[in-house]
Amino acid sequence: MNLPQDKKIILFDGVCNLCDSTVQFLIKHDRKDVFRFVAIQSEIGQEIIRHIGVDTSKTDSIILYEPGVAYYYKAEAALNIAIALGGIYSLMGIFKVLPKGLNNAVYDYIARNRYKWYGKKDACMIPTPELKAKFL
Repeated sequence: MNLPQDKKIILFDGVCNLCDSTVQFLIKHDRKDVFRFVAIQSEIGQEIIRHIGVDTSKTDSIILYEPGVAYYYKAEAALNIAIALGGIYSLMGIFKVLPKGLNNAVYDYIARNRYKWYGKKDACMIPTPELKAKFL
């Protein structure tokens, strides 16, 4: 795969309204141009998942992949994204002191209810020409 080695890749649920809003928020606040985005449902998203060996039965909403370094999912991914975003958002890293199981329980509760609370799209969003460089 020809992935940018100097970027953190966020794989997200492309039909989830909460995930889409989160991606839009991250793009707006990614002042250091740290992230690239790809929908889990896309061909390249599936290729990355196969490459890193993620069991999609364990997560279907967010994966943070740092090529050549590591990958994270669930609460660990969300917290590492907040830390990498920097500024006030990095304070979310304080939750890393809590047990991983507790963080994931909260994450799983939100993930399980995300379609009910925020809705679901029929298809993945198509980035505007201005945002196309942020997506793989």
